[in-house]
Amino acid sequence: MNYKKITTTVFLVTNLGLLFSQSPKMESKPAPIDRKFSISTTYYSFMNFEKEETNTHHYELHFGYQWTSKDKIGIKLATWKMYAPMGMPMQEQLSFDETNFYPGRLRESGIGITYQRLIWKGLFATVEVLPQLKTYYDLNNKKIGNGFKLYTSYHVGYHLSFFKNRFYIEPQIHCQYWPIDTNTPESFQKIDKKWHNYFLFEPNLYIGFKF
Repeated sequence: MNYKKITTTVFLVTNLGLLFSQSPKMESKPAPIDRKFSISTTYYSFMNFEKEETNTHHYELHFGYQWTSKDKIGIKLATWKMYAPMGMPMQEQLSFDETNFYPGRLRESGIGITYQRLIWKGLFATVEVLPQLKTYYDLNNKKIGNGFKLYTSYHVGYHLSFFKNRFYIEPQIHCQYWPIDTNTPESFQKIDKKWHNYFLFEPNLYIGFKF
């Protein structure tokens, strides 16, 4: 997790939604039946140009299908690097204390499923389940192990459509929980044990296209 991305996303989530909601071209209705499919990604995918050693190179791609006017199902592909535990509270992450860093890094990648339910107007709730394969590297970039994580996230946000309901953004807040996390090397496990296997209230912004 790149912590500068979190603070940047807080700004976007609180300001872009307001900006687009004032546009006369804006819609917050369910997708019309003739546009059942969508492709989207998180704002984090556009923030990987930084040259910092702790750049997470976070990439996501979502393929969605509008099952009904209120129900959307999808497939999620994601990959990212981790240099510190995901379960660290926000205030600890923003302090950027290097004593909390791993003795190396890990890469997490997976393919999962998503379900979104429209609650009222543009307000929605989403559940994402992402099984992940983990690869661990030491400080010399040498592979030291593999593992498995079952990563889940729970989202509440608002769907904002524009340009004749073809493009959309979804400012949202989500919580993550990973009930299964196996084969962690001992040197990484010592750092993980200090923190939780969940993270609460992360801001995010999804950007998508319907067709």
